[in-house]
Amino acid sequence: MDVTIHSSFLPHTDPEASLAFYRDLLGFEVRQNVKYGDMQWITVGPPNQPDTAIVLTPVAATPGLTDDERRMINEMMAKGTYAGVNLATKDLDALFAKLEAGNAEVVQEPVEQPYGIRDCSFRDPAGNLLRIQELR
Repeated sequence: MDVTIHSSFLPHTDPEASLAFYRDLLGFEVRQNVKYGDMQWITVGPPNQPDTAIVLTPVAATPGLTDDERRMINEMMAKGTYAGVNLATKDLDALFAKLEAGNAEVVQEPVEQPYGIRDCSFRDPAGNLLRIQELR
C-alpha cells in the first residue's frame, strides 16, 4: 500500500493576510484560489513539493456547525489553540529572521529541544500555530 499526505486543512479568517503570510513570507506557491460568495479557499504549498499542500479554508464553510460552535472555533483560533502544522527547513535562523522581519507573531524563538530537535514557532494571521523544525 502506498499512502502519502496530499493536503491538510487550516482555517483562515482573512484571505489577503493569509496570502501575504504563506506566499510572501513563507515562499509557498498558490496552487488554487477559489471564491464562492464571500468565502475563499486558498491552496498553498512549497514549490519543491508539488504533491503536498495546505488548504486554507473559511470557518463558515464547515458544514453542520452551529453558530455557537463557529464562535467557539473563532475564539480558539484567536488564542492559537485550534489548529496547527509542523514545517521544516534547513536554515531555521534565516527563516525565523524573515518571519520576524515580516511582523509574524513569534511564539517561540529558535531553541534546542530536549527531545533532539531545534525549532521555533509562530502564529499565522488566523492564529494557527506553526512549529518550524530545523532539518539536520
